[in-house]
Amino acid sequence: MKHLITTTALTLLALASGAAFAQSMQPAAAPSAASAYPMAPAAGLYQAFGEEAGIRSLMDDFVVRLKADPRIGNQFKDTNLANLSKSLGDQLCQLSGGPCVYKGPDMKAAHASMDINKGHFNALVEVLQQSMNARGIAFNRQNQMLALLAPMNRDVITVR
Repeated sequence: MKHLITTTALTLLALASGAAFAQSMQPAAAPSAASAYPMAPAAGLYQAFGEEAGIRSLMDDFVVRLKADPRIGNQFKDTNLANLSKSLGDQLCQLSGGPCVYKGPDMKAAHASMDINKGHFNALVEVLQQSMNARGIAFNRQNQMLALLAPMNRDVITVR
């Protein structure tokens, strides 16, 4: 389980890192390949996260916590948190089986120049868990979401 959480954290850090990425995100005309990972959501996951409103609230909380975290907050000092929250919210909403469509950049291209390490990754997953816990999301549902995010790992790791 710890490995799954670690893989997912790096994915989310890569999704969230970098002021240039968050500031320059322009929606594409069609769904991004970044949302095309072949794993189906667990039944009821979208509802367990509070549907679109719950996911938006979760991501709003998450990005604020990221910016405030002393281990990784500096990476978000110039980030447009509203853009970042919206993009992450669209992605989690779609992955969980909701009606949203993620139209952000391809994960590999978006993160090619970012120096994401395991320390950043671990800090980010802890922050995400804090946000999910604060929202009362059941542990098994948290793990189901993390499992959906984990395959993106191969496209976003920049420091090996």
